[in-house]
Amino acid sequence: MVNIVLVEPEIPQNCGNIARTCAATRCRLHLVEPLGFDISERAVRRAGLDYWPMVDLTVYPSLDELFRRNDVCELWLATTKAPRDYSQARFRDGCWLFFGKETAGLPEAFRLAHAQRCIRIPMREDARSLNLSNSVAVLTYEALRQQGFPDLSGVGEMAGGSAE
Repeated sequence: MVNIVLVEPEIPQNCGNIARTCAATRCRLHLVEPLGFDISERAVRRAGLDYWPMVDLTVYPSLDELFRRNDVCELWLATTKAPRDYSQARFRDGCWLFFGKETAGLPEAFRLAHAQRCIRIPMREDARSLNLSNSVAVLTYEALRQQGFPDLSGVGEMAGGSAE
């Protein structure tokens, strides 16, 4: 099991893509308020998110509340400001992957408090960052790969065509 945490996400399309990744991989999705969009049942139904019932979702009013309600033993913080890339991390069952809001990333105090747990996705220096939903997908699948893709099958079609 991998826990995906979005701290103050702002863009609904990113959250929708990340929720779909979580639904497909059986990862838990944790959202830390404030959210830049509405996730009420009516809003989700109107957006046509048919996979939403498959998402194991919890919403928290603050990062402090997330830590109060959960035993977060192994955490990793995704940030472009990290000293090492994600290939140097060992993702274990039950790990927590934290991602910041699209316009500002994770809070600086949080990053500094967990400086040894900060990782980045390698990219060219003049590129600001990857899209949030792409970053979540990269790290989620690496964590699952390291765990042997538990409870996931390799059978099925790839997006846009067959797996062959």
